[in-house]
Amino acid sequence: MKISSKGEYALRALIVLGAQYPNLVQTKEIARETLVPSNYLEQILLLLKNLGYVKSKRGASGGYTLKREPSQICIGEVVRDIEGPLAPMSCVSVTAYEYCPLEDKACLLQPLWRLVRDVVANLLDHTSLENLLTGNLPTHSK
Repeated sequence: MKISSKGEYALRALIVLGAQYPNLVQTKEIARETLVPSNYLEQILLLLKNLGYVKSKRGASGGYTLKREPSQICIGEVVRDIEGPLAPMSCVSVTAYEYCPLEDKACLLQPLWRLVRDVVANLLDHTSLENLLTGNLPTHSK
C-alpha cells in the first residue's frame, strides 16, 4: 500500500475541516493550512464531496465543512475510497484479490503480506478523524 499525494492531501483537508467543524472553511484557507495548491485542492475537495465526506456552500460566505462529525469519519474508509485496497500485494487483497502462480507452490511470503495487510487495516479502521485531531491514536498490541 502506498499513499499518493492525492490521498495525503485529502486527509490533510479533512483534518483542517475537522478542526473547524461544523464551521465553513474557504478553499483558500484550506490551501494555506495544508500547503496544497488551490487548483489541485479544488479537485480533491470535489472528490471528497462526491464520496460523501464534505459538503459545500457557494458564495462569498461559502466554503466546505464535514458532512459527518469527525468521530464518524474512519480513516481506513477514506484511504480505501481514495487509494483502493490496503493490501501490499494483490494475492492477499480482500477486495481486489488477484491470483498469483506462486500460491500453488506454498509461497512463504503470502503469510507476511497477509499480516501486513491486517495490521495496517486494523490500525486505519480503528482510527477516526477525531483521533487524528486529538492525537489519541489507537495502540497496536501483540
